[in-house]
Amino acid sequence: MGKAKVTSTTPKMVQLEGGKTYAWCACGKSENQPWCNGAHADSEFTPNVFKAEKSKDAAICMCKQTKNPPYCDGSHMSL
Repeated sequence: MGKAKVTSTTPKMVQLEGGKTYAWCACGKSENQPWCNGAHADSEFTPNVFKAEKSKDAAICMCKQTKNPPYCDGSHMSL
């Protein structure tokens, strides 16, 4: 698999709503970062679809290199 496009070297803080389903952009091509808009259609990437178990603030990965998608794990520090 190729490398995803880095959209930022800092995470995006978002308010997740408990019970809601989200689709995190894994390719970096979406114009609706950090969420998927289908721009991956011409690539081998697929979004990371997840359901927030509870409402909370979360640091969402924008560098697309995290080992814990969609959450930031500090991987941007090595870019």
